[in-house]
Amino acid sequence: MSETPPVKTQPLSAFALPRLWVPGPTYDRSAVGVGIVHIGVGGFHRAHQAMYLDRLMAEGQALDWGICGLGILPGDARMRHALAAQDHLYTLVVKHPDGSTDARIIGSIIDFVHAPDAPELAVERLADPQVRIVSLTITEGGYNFNQATGEFDGELPAVQQDLAAAAAAARGEAAPGPSSVFGLVVEALYRRQTRGLAPFTLMSCDNIQGNGDMARRQFTAYARLRDPELGEWINTEVAFPNSMVDRITPVTSEEDRQLLAECHGTDDRWPVVCEPFTQWVLEDHFGSGGRPPLEAVGVQLVADVEPYELMKLRLLNASHQALCYPGYLAGYRYAHEVCADPTFVAYLLAYMDHEATPTLHPVPGIDLHSYKRQLIERFANPAVRDTLARLCAESSDRIPKWLVPVIHDNLAAGRPVDLSAAIVASWARYAEGVDETGESIILVDQRKERVAAAAARQRSGDPLAFVRDRDLFGDLAEHAEFTEPYVRALESFQTKGARATIAALAGRYD
Repeated sequence: MSETPPVKTQPLSAFALPRLWVPGPTYDRSAVGVGIVHIGVGGFHRAHQAMYLDRLMAEGQALDWGICGLGILPGDARMRHALAAQDHLYTLVVKHPDGSTDARIIGSIIDFVHAPDAPELAVERLADPQVRIVSLTITEGGYNFNQATGEFDGELPAVQQDLAAAAAAARGEAAPGPSSVFGLVVEALYRRQTRGLAPFTLMSCDNIQGNGDMARRQFTAYARLRDPELGEWINTEVAFPNSMVDRITPVTSEEDRQLLAECHGTDDRWPVVCEPFTQWVLEDHFGSGGRPPLEAVGVQLVADVEPYELMKLRLLNASHQALCYPGYLAGYRYAHEVCADPTFVAYLLAYMDHEATPTLHPVPGIDLHSYKRQLIERFANPAVRDTLARLCAESSDRIPKWLVPVIHDNLAAGRPVDLSAAIVASWARYAEGVDETGESIILVDQRKERVAAAAARQRSGDPLAFVRDRDLFGDLAEHAEFTEPYVRALESFQTKGARATIAALAGRYD
């Protein structure tokens, strides 16, 4: 019997586009100019903002709004190399629940600068008057603020280094270029101010409530440390629109690359995979440079993003945290496996219906009942294969922003917080570093030593050790309405296991 011949693939490049099986840009990419610099080019940006811009360009619009990616971390060199080798093209693969896939080559990114290798080039790219928007997906932790107070951390070594370099440059001394996102952006704004140029709009696309307001606070705080007058100019003149972004985008695997080659005949160094659902709600608040006509491709331009972002952060993002820790402890490794378990689904819906929803404002145009059920369907998409490990990562950046506000709002209103307390307890149990089969858990968290140490103390006679961290939880450890259900849930996770604990909690709402 003869073997099946290998699939013939084409390496992705502008030259190969006409011969590829996957549809790609039909617009003239040589006519696309950079109007946006995006800091933090990863899977989500490429499945979301860059995709929307590509849609516009496919309609013959926004050709002056091409994207230049900007990497600020040493590891971002991988993305620069992958994109540069493919003329900055990449494949977006949409995975449907029935196992089918749709693929399209995206062409809206036309350049990439790696700041650690070329800080001066990075600053000048940001300072270019043709750049009218600088957008951000730098993760929740990238905004460098205290989780409990929201205050900027000016002691971060990279921040101190950039402030010292800016002071040296102001004295006419030789100084290294900026390395932090704050140093790069504020130096570019300083140059635009001194050159008499209008500032760019700074547009956060991160999962933080009031992400534009947060960006304003942190960037102006840094700027004021450098020069109070510059900080005031940025606060007054720079637009910081709030936004809500949504699309589940798991980490690209080698299996995803192979699937693209086998099913679509395309060899892509770093494709992106995502779910079919996508949403972007954006405050229509931009500087004098304007914005692309994003409403033409489905972006919701609104006067007030807050109802939408609270809906997403407290229902989708917090529910991801609700499923990931107990699911992992119980032996599951993917979100869709958890959401195939009726007990876990009942628990998630109970949290969304009874604790998250009462804290929300009315959301124009959204049926919350349908939205919550749709979330379960999205989580249950087996083709996406979103790992629980990804959802469990960097919890100290996520829980304080997505779940702790729900707890505070409910406590203030005199409502129960049993389910939310159980979510925190499941994180505390997960942070002990071993699942219910004895398998080690690798904590991925910028505070992992501190978090793990607190989790160890809770096993040594102090059940509230984990939640005494005021930087993460504020004063929750002082509220019996929270600590009593928290301790009950933690003890149950430790003695009865995750599934039994979840079943008991969900059973109260049958």
